Amino acid sequence: MDSLDRVVKPKTKRAKRFLEKREPKLTENTKNAMLIKGGNATATITDVLKDIYALKKPFAVLYKKKNIARPFEDQTSLEFFSKKSDCSLFLFGSHNKKRPNNLIIGRMYDYHVLDMVELGIEKFVALRDIKNSKCPEGTKPMLIFAGDAFDISEEHRRLKSLLIDFFRGPVVPSIRLAGLEHVLHFTAIDEKVYMRSYKVLLKKSGCKIPRIELEDMGPSLDLVMRRTHLASDDLYKLSLRQPKALKPKKKKNISHDVFGTKYGRIHMQKQDLEKLQTRKMKGLKKRPAEKKTEDGKNPKKVKLE
Repeated sequence: MDSLDRVVKPKTKRAKRFLEKREPKLTENTKNAMLIKGGNATATITDVLKDIYALKKPFAVLYKKKNIARPFEDQTSLEFFSKKSDCSLFLFGSHNKKRPNNLIIGRMYDYHVLDMVELGIEKFVALRDIKNSKCPEGTKPMLIFAGDAFDISEEHRRLKSLLIDFFRGPVVPSIRLAGLEHVLHFTAIDEKVYMRSYKVLLKKSGCKIPRIELEDMGPSLDLVMRRTHLASDDLYKLSLRQPKALKPKKKKNISHDVFGTKYGRIHMQKQDLEKLQTRKMKGLKKRPAEKKTEDGKNPKKVKLE
């Protein structure tokens, strides 16, 4: 039996805390990514993994040693590293004559490969090659996707979902304007995907809202899609299932529109507006002529003093 599959009882408090962190939670932690170098890797692959690691820190683990693996033929090594490092995302880089400068991006579900997409690097510009200021470590990026292919093709839709999972970072309760510093832009044209990384510069505009400029920060990648390994629809739906405790309870007669505005429906009995009691004021008192028309009787004569 595999040593990672057996039930382990903690002997120390530190081991107990370690196991508690890996237990299933209602609200999961930020997904970590492992970046693995294959048995035969070029300098381009090494630099790409280092630059992606720089964008993902501190939610990433970079394996510097070469690991002989073929994810599309055998996923056992990836599943082993996933359990060892507690990572649900991976980026595997390799190089061979048939598929030069190859990247495989994928994700796990229950420590098993859910889906992965193989991408070939056609052009690469590293972080160090662009002499501009960089964003601080751990900056949460803004993701922009351009191209009809991301909405039409099923493979591109899954790739878009993968890229969002990989680069989205932690979930934050609030946002400040100065913290919006990093933009990752992905453009899909035919079978190619272009990745660009920009730093946001807030310039003076003479009014309250600043003028925004984008400065190329790197890395820059021109990618071509190769093989794909997509999960079945049933398994994909199972991976998206949320615990019942997290699902909001439906409240009667309350709805929300697309902008998040809350609406309530009130049920009332039918009312006779003629008998509606209004505020008693001298100006609202009925005149004798009005009483005559309602009662059908002559109004009382008023004595003049």
